[in-house]
Amino acid sequence: MKLQALTDTAGIATPYDTIWATAAVPTKPPQGIERVMLAEDKLYVVLAVVLIIWFGLILFIFRTDRKLDRLERTLQERFPEANTGLSS
Repeated sequence: MKLQALTDTAGIATPYDTIWATAAVPTKPPQGIERVMLAEDKLYVVLAVVLIIWFGLILFIFRTDRKLDRLERTLQERFPEANTGLSS
């Protein structure tokens, strides 16, 4: 019976409807990064984030390649007879 008391005239409601409908939403002017994100030119923010991600991935790939090269050279120095079938 309590569920019927919480529904509105359309029959669709939640127990929180009455709580949130009357509550005042506190607002304050945007500051700092919020001002940048809420500005009209959001495209530049998205572009900057995407570029940072791409530069991070490229840096990661180059560092991994350099580490693999160093590891291959170390293996060639330690085991020269095993490298006869490898092409470099």
